[in-house]
Amino acid sequence: MSGDHAFRAEGTLGRPHEMTYGGALSFLRRKYTRDLTGVDVAVSGVPYDASVTNRPGCRFGPAAIRAASVQLAELKAFPFGFDLYEHLAIADYGDCFVDPHNPETVPGTIEAHAAGILATGTKMLTFGGDHFVAYPLLKAHAAKHGPVALLQFDAHCDTWEDDGRRLDHGTMFARAVDEGIVDVARSTQVGLRTYNDSDFGFEILTAPWLHRNGVDAALEIIRERAGDAPLYISFDIDGLDPAYAPGTGTPVPGGPASWQALELIRGLGGMNLIGMDVVEVSPPYDHAEITALAAATVAHDWLCLLAEAKGAKRAPVGRV
Repeated sequence: MSGDHAFRAEGTLGRPHEMTYGGALSFLRRKYTRDLTGVDVAVSGVPYDASVTNRPGCRFGPAAIRAASVQLAELKAFPFGFDLYEHLAIADYGDCFVDPHNPETVPGTIEAHAAGILATGTKMLTFGGDHFVAYPLLKAHAAKHGPVALLQFDAHCDTWEDDGRRLDHGTMFARAVDEGIVDVARSTQVGLRTYNDSDFGFEILTAPWLHRNGVDAALEIIRERAGDAPLYISFDIDGLDPAYAPGTGTPVPGGPASWQALELIRGLGGMNLIGMDVVEVSPPYDHAEITALAAATVAHDWLCLLAEAKGAKRAPVGRV
């Protein structure tokens, strides 16, 4: 079958022929469906950005990430060397419908949306939206798995003071720790380059530390700290330096390059990966789609780790 696989596909496996510059835009050209029978991962967007503290626009993030994913659907996965779509059943579930005019309903709506997907035994890959959406997502995952180890890639700690009611993309991880949703003793923050008086118990690998010590040293700490705990990854695209991700609401210079982030994700194979969000992509501030491309690739590589866990074998070409 050639063309418009997002609507015409009969199943969730396989890599059909599509024009990269045309056709229906789902993430990685996966079938749009809410029937999760036999599906390994449901991709869903949460187009909500009323919790931002600076530049808005990340409500358009899910659409931009889907559009940026077209080339990743074209070939075998790099550097893995296998066909992701033959090994992992991925469905695009569409977006969570949130009502911005009744903001008090937003956290519960997102949590219920995630809980419904997780109840089927399907894992979630979620695109924000602003980073607040990670809080209800974490609640849903913790309800299924118990307190989770959090790997947070970010320029900001997002643990500033929280009153338990705020819709704020800079405080919600303080709430998650206080509520026991996150097992902070097993959790790590990577890429930080803003200051908070408290570390809230997280292991913090700042951007300067990462530059000096390298990806392998960071992975050793992340893996030792999380162990076999259920690991949820929350990837704020502003964790990247603005040179690699200008399209975000709170850019901070001095961050990691996209290659460092991708190597960190690719190095998490064998861990107990239960879910992931990629948030804060704000297309109005992007240039040549480079932020959306980085977000789509980070998400794609996480999916490749899940394919490996199902038995896909790396067959890289060249020195990788």
